[in-house]
Amino acid sequence: MIDAAQKVVGDAIRVIGASRTDAGVHALGQVCSLVTTSTLSASSVRTALNALLPADIRVLSATDVERPFDARRSARGKRYGYVIDDAEIAMPLMLRYAWHVGAPLDVGAMRVALRRLRGRHDFSAFCAAPGRARDPRCTLRAVHVVRKKRLVALFLSADSFLHHMVRNIVGSAVEVGLGRREPGWMARVLEQRDRALAGPTVPAHGLVLLRVMYPRDLLGRH
Repeated sequence: MIDAAQKVVGDAIRVIGASRTDAGVHALGQVCSLVTTSTLSASSVRTALNALLPADIRVLSATDVERPFDARRSARGKRYGYVIDDAEIAMPLMLRYAWHVGAPLDVGAMRVALRRLRGRHDFSAFCAAPGRARDPRCTLRAVHVVRKKRLVALFLSADSFLHHMVRNIVGSAVEVGLGRREPGWMARVLEQRDRALAGPTVPAHGLVLLRVMYPRDLLGRH
């Protein structure tokens, strides 16, 4: 993105991404802010960027905003989704976007377990590097588990997320879904704030950044 933007606007630029994702994680709703002195219209910049970017990266919309908008610092929350294939045999077309578990998940038990994580808590137990975050407290605003035939999707919305937090929460929820842990276990893990007590970190390829949320007066609904 930085290289393409440099070619398009042709001056000193600053590109800021709203979220830094791990290798293998997908994004449908990534947001970037581009600071430039160029007089090109936002729509022209979008068209030019799409002509230069790789085929798997596309700028869907572009708009002019007033400073001091910053794609990362101005964000008020994010929504992630994680997709699991729990059928016995993996679906080849979904291997890049869904983690194949290969055993049926108890979605009801997962919902009960995850419900207890809602609200503002110290999520150190689900952080890849506990103690390194400036503030391990996050407000988990919503968490849902949805099944559609062989696919199970988890959706989590929060004001912020710790490193690997979503993948570690999903890994713990799957432990419950497979019957290895009872639903109340996740609440106890949360209270203990010990990463060693939680479930495994699930693979990155099932995770997708769905949306970055901003105040309406800054960027409208995104």
